[in-house]
Amino acid sequence: MKIFYNRDLELRLLRATSDKISQTKGRLTMLVGRRRVGKTALLLQSFKTTGFLYLFVTKTTESDLAEQFFLQIKEQLDIKVFGSPSTLHDVFDILLDYTKTHPLTVVIDEFQDINIVNPSFFSQLQKLWDLNKDSSMMHLVCCGSIYSMMTKLFQDAGEPLFGRADRRVHLKPLKPSYIKEIMLDNDLYNPADYLLWFCFSGGIPKYTEWLVDAGDKTWQRLISEHSLVAEEGRYRLFEDFGSEHPLYFSILSAIASGKTSRGEIEWHLDGTSVGVALENLEQTYEVVTRSMPITAKEKSRGYRYQIVDPFLSFWFRFIYKNRSAIEIGNFAYVRSIIERDFSVYSDRSLELLCKEILAESGQFNQIGSYWERGNANEIDIIAINDLDKRIVIGEVKRQSKRYSETILIEKSVPMLQKLKKHGYSVEYHYFSLDFLDSLFEKFPAITP
Repeated sequence: MKIFYNRDLELRLLRATSDKISQTKGRLTMLVGRRRVGKTALLLQSFKTTGFLYLFVTKTTESDLAEQFFLQIKEQLDIKVFGSPSTLHDVFDILLDYTKTHPLTVVIDEFQDINIVNPSFFSQLQKLWDLNKDSSMMHLVCCGSIYSMMTKLFQDAGEPLFGRADRRVHLKPLKPSYIKEIMLDNDLYNPADYLLWFCFSGGIPKYTEWLVDAGDKTWQRLISEHSLVAEEGRYRLFEDFGSEHPLYFSILSAIASGKTSRGEIEWHLDGTSVGVALENLEQTYEVVTRSMPITAKEKSRGYRYQIVDPFLSFWFRFIYKNRSAIEIGNFAYVRSIIERDFSVYSDRSLELLCKEILAESGQFNQIGSYWERGNANEIDIIAINDLDKRIVIGEVKRQSKRYSETILIEKSVPMLQKLKKHGYSVEYHYFSLDFLDSLFEKFPAITP
């Protein structure tokens, strides 16, 4: 059975960099991606024939971490060292010296957490790297799960590692066509279950594995005392959020329940101010994103907030919200809630799915939505191709019989006037589960 999807470009880049390291000398790759997106699986697949040294950063003292690293080095490499290094500087000094005669790929996982262990090490690594990279045959892969922190470390001019990365690999969730491919490969595909898979997994490989294992008994297998789902959201976020987690969790629960404006969220939280917390969730942790009407100017207000990861949205809507039942082991109750409410909940995700299918087609340079004050004249999808002067306007309905093109055309008039895209052709579409397969045919995924 095929187990590896949609990573060909990343595989080729990582392999080529390591394969050529003897000629190019030191190379540094920054690999980022949210937890569970498959970073470790990608690394294992990339270097399964050549091998690599894998070092995982635990949040401990520097001396303990240096000892952990050194034990792994001694187990994997033929290095004779007297004594035991007590600092990360000493460990990497040893590795850089070793790679002057031995080509080696070194992976540091959760690299950003070195900031907790010893923030000054970034400056130390910069000096070590600058002094040794031209004579060292090391492919250093710095791997992290918090995109904003990793970006700051390597792309902020004020940081010591600024400009040191030779390549950046941003590993993203599987695109819609690959989710469908996995389902087809396992004889599990139909449009309704495809939407379920998208709502639950969001294209995260670990979650598609869980869905494959669950087969046609999705909720019975996933929502049970033997499943990892109940603790998954907490595992993903608790450590990053730290002492602020109660407020962040409450905000995410409100968004997952349909409270998408700041005012609605604050009302849901009994008047608690959430401005700073929303900014952190968006910019530091990248758990939420905000959207505005496609015609709005950059500094406009009236944002709508959305949880970026469909799985986390599902988790906060159905697991965290029903944590009391989870705690007493009443999983049957939670399954009943999901079965009762999932159809309405997934309607919102269907719009996101359709937008992602359009984005994967490569036919458009701008995709968004439109609404006016009080949610008047709301339009689910506007996709624009400025090169071909083409606009697709769509309404998302679970069932096509609820669609009226006449009403959609009427609602579109104010939006088209504001867009000022004169001379553009305009197409009107309805997007529904009934015609999901035809959507893939009309907007096929572009070959990377």
